[in-house]
Amino acid sequence: MKLITWNIQWGRGLDGRVDLERIVAHAKALADFDVLNVQEVADNFPGLAGNDESNQFARLAALLPGFTALPGYGVDLAGPGRRRRFGNMILTRLPVLSVRRHALPWPADPGRESMPRVAIEATLRLPMGPVRLATTHLEYYSPVQRAAQAARLRELHDEACDRAARPGFPTAENGPFDLTAQAASSILTADFNFPPENPAWDDIQRPLASGGPAYRDAWLLANGRRPHEPTFCVHDQRYAKEPYCCDFVFVSEDLATRVRSVAVDGDTRASDHQPVILEFDDR
Repeated sequence: MKLITWNIQWGRGLDGRVDLERIVAHAKALADFDVLNVQEVADNFPGLAGNDESNQFARLAALLPGFTALPGYGVDLAGPGRRRRFGNMILTRLPVLSVRRHALPWPADPGRESMPRVAIEATLRLPMGPVRLATTHLEYYSPVQRAAQAARLRELHDEACDRAARPGFPTAENGPFDLTAQAASSILTADFNFPPENPAWDDIQRPLASGGPAYRDAWLLANGRRPHEPTFCVHDQRYAKEPYCCDFVFVSEDLATRVRSVAVDGDTRASDHQPVILEFDDR
């Protein structure tokens, strides 16, 4: 399985041009991907630099026929016109068994800009069995909110592991209470908006109360002690004096030996973030 995760900044490149076709074409050039996770997708937000009122969720889905498109809206507001939405998206050609959307914590932090955040979780059917795949985008301006959101991601994984170990009562009535595939195995991708030196990076990887397989940074599994390659402010340092890594892939410990490679495309300027590519043994 090949996966790309990328904060696409509503398709806006460093040349100021918003171009979703360029985003998808570049992702295809990087890998024959089975999963494309993208953050910062907009619908009806002409106030974003270079953007118009287009529905980018629909456009990305149209650009990848044969893929299941799973949007998640952190921001969902009234018009003008139709609703305004901003969030993340999973696009995959793998069978999707179930989907959940988790609103992440948004505690008060006076004096800080912020927006609500959401994590999309899809249970995929792989040859090895079901695997949960999640993607999200944590708060940039508020360390308080970002820390709470990172802790919640670990809690959601812990909860799912406990549910997989102790499944509910099985039914077969073609109703909403039917037992669905539960999986301890998980892959988490995001623009986390913190570097690996941040305590939240450790917090996500803490042991689980359920005893399930904790998250591990796939970069370290694939590349050993080689420092993370930067994924933000690589070609434009307006937000930081030095480039740094804030886009990670975490995998549950039971998947650690299946990680073949994790790489960063440091060349593209199609967004203000760099895409991260995971290759994973799914059999």
